Amino acid sequence: MQELYRVLKSGGIGIFQIPQDLSRATTFSDDSITDQKERAKIFGQYDHVRVYGRDYFDKLRSIGFKVEEVDYTNTISPDLVEKYCLAKGEIIPVCYK
Repeated sequence: MQELYRVLKSGGIGIFQIPQDLSRATTFSDDSITDQKERAKIFGQYDHVRVYGRDYFDKLRSIGFKVEEVDYTNTISPDLVEKYCLAKGEIIPVCYK
């Protein structure tokens, strides 16, 4: 996250979409899980080692980003929701530097 902040130009905007489970208060990570099937089961993809919780937005803020939490699935057409592969109710962090 610090590297994202560092490389984003001043006044820049970033959308940092990640695997997130909004029912979790905190981020869960475990890089000791190395079996691809187990990773896919736990993290949603075989090449992930964490799933972020609701604390993700505050983590971004703690680095220095101004963060807007946006649910585009309530503001754009269903066709666009499908086109952009958004999950219903997914909260997207729109980050400003």
